[in-house]
Amino acid sequence: MAISQRRSLRKPSGGRYKQKGRKEKTSELGRQPALTLIQKRRAQYVRTRGSHRKIRVLASDTANLFNPKTKKYEQAKIKTVVANPANRHFVRRNIMTKGTVIDTDKGKARITSRPGQDGTINAVEK
Repeated sequence: MAISQRRSLRKPSGGRYKQKGRKEKTSELGRQPALTLIQKRRAQYVRTRGSHRKIRVLASDTANLFNPKTKKYEQAKIKTVVANPANRHFVRRNIMTKGTVIDTDKGKARITSRPGQDGTINAVEK
């Protein structure tokens, strides 16, 4: 069954909206989450509206680490996921989303990009 991003069929009171019989439109469809892992880099290109493309990072073992003191970026190897505010079970599975705290060879860092949509993993040192 398709993932839909259209308005719910139910009102906040629990009643139903009057519904004209129609199918889900292509513009209302969503996709499965990327669930980015710590492995050798794998990416997937996804066609979006207007024939644009998104790069979904399915797996990556490096991050672009920003050091606020020196104001420079450097590549860092990701060791493990320390904390994930999106879902506590993602820590056990080493799944990275925006806001995830990761342990790198340069120290702990927080991911600031959206790996499932941006095509890269940017992080800031803690």
